[in-house]
Amino acid sequence: MSAAGAPDPNPGLPVQRVALLGAESSGKSTLAEALAAHYKTVWVPEYLREFVDTHARVPFESDQYPIARTQLAREDALAGQARRFLFCDTTPLMTALYSRQYWGRVDPQLARLDSRHDYAWTFVTAPDSPWEPDGLQRESEEVRQEVHRMLVETLVARGIPYVLLEGDLPYRVRQVEALLGQP
Repeated sequence: MSAAGAPDPNPGLPVQRVALLGAESSGKSTLAEALAAHYKTVWVPEYLREFVDTHARVPFESDQYPIARTQLAREDALAGQARRFLFCDTTPLMTALYSRQYWGRVDPQLARLDSRHDYAWTFVTAPDSPWEPDGLQRESEEVRQEVHRMLVETLVARGIPYVLLEGDLPYRVRQVEALLGQP
């Protein structure tokens, strides 16, 4: 049985972790939640959002590694509840990218976590929806576009295959379904 209570159509097969990456205000969280519902599985929310809410501030450079480590720990904890796919709203790759954006460097421990980008699929959400401010977490449309550019360049440089998801939420879900198959 799956965590959702339905028989698992692929018993014994390992859960595939799916990375959802993208700049701020590009729809990662909304997409992760929608895909988890569509595939009747669980998703890993972005820990950074919780960190900012809990601490009422943006992270310091010294917070970056613990944030990425917590994100991965939550992935590991939820993997046992997942059915077929585990949708991960961000990965240490994004944490490292933001470290480069804001501090011009990446902590060596964070770099080691970032280098383990071990996901069955990597999807990048295009910054093609209107930018919306979100308290402390979002900076500007200009930063969003710059981070998107840096992300795509990083994936290409590292040889990480990815699929760019564009359009509204239903269209993005259909794009993913075309690759991952029916629920």
